[in-house]
Amino acid sequence: MTLEESIRKNAELLIEHARTKGELGRAFGYTRESVKWVDNFIERQRTHGYDEAVENLIQVIGSYLGESIIHVYGGTWKEWNNIVGVFFDDGNPNANAVFPFNKVQKQFRDGA
Repeated sequence: MTLEESIRKNAELLIEHARTKGELGRAFGYTRESVKWVDNFIERQRTHGYDEAVENLIQVIGSYLGESIIHVYGGTWKEWNNIVGVFFDDGNPNANAVFPFNKVQKQFRDGA
C-alpha cells in the first residue's frame, strides 16, 4: 500500500466512524461542518492527556483533514524532509503547502 493509499484509508475510517457515531450522521464528509466537528472533537479529547492513542488519532485526523483540503482546494500528498503534507505546486513547501499531521499534533498539545 502506498503512502497516499494509506492516508486515504485512514480518512475513510474516520468518515465511516463519524457517520455512525457523530452528531452529523450520514452528512459527515469532506465539508466545512465536518471539519468544524473534528476541531471540536480534538478540543474535547485533548483534556484526557497525550498518549499512544492520541498519536493514532493524529494520524487518522491528519489524514482526514489533508483529504478534506484536497477535495476542496486540490493538491497532492508529498513527502518533504520526512514530513508529509499536501502540496499545491512543485513540491516546494515554501511556495504552497500545508502539513495537516503537524497541525493536528499542535492542536492536541496546545489547543486551538
